[in-house]
Amino acid sequence: MGINIGGKLRSLRQKNNLTQKELADRCELSKGFISQLESNQTSPSLSTLEDILTTLGSSFHEFFSDEQGDDPVCRKEDVFVKEDDGVTIHWLIPNAQKNMMEPVLVELAQGVSTSGDIPHEGEEFGYVLQGSICIHLGNKTYRAKKGESFYFTPDKKHYLTSRHGASLIWVSTPPSF
Repeated sequence: MGINIGGKLRSLRQKNNLTQKELADRCELSKGFISQLESNQTSPSLSTLEDILTTLGSSFHEFFSDEQGDDPVCRKEDVFVKEDDGVTIHWLIPNAQKNMMEPVLVELAQGVSTSGDIPHEGEEFGYVLQGSICIHLGNKTYRAKKGESFYFTPDKKHYLTSRHGASLIWVSTPPSF
């Protein structure tokens, strides 16, 4: 997965309190071109990108830097979604496997379960956004409904089921999804 140039340009433009038209006028470009750049429908030449970055008070080095000071907000276009047999997982943070924790949005269709996970190191936390789920930990089962959360050490085989469907935020540390 490459860098989201359009999203970074949009964020930088918004930090400078400029509209797409104002940025386009200052760079002698069209508003439509700026819009296409921000939605990643086109790519700028290096000289055009340099002009835009200069106008926004940035540089190539700052723009392409992966330092911790980068924008901590992940945009919806950065979310990766996978659907498999009634379980939909939304990876909310790009490349979270390099982080200490991995948050995902899980949607369970009626009557399905997540694939069983074998015991592993770490911790797991979840918050039920909609519906209800059963958390299966080893030989025990626990129920959580909308507005409730769960937390456990994954030292036993574990998985989730939902009789009527549910959605939840699930955070695993270290990343395991």
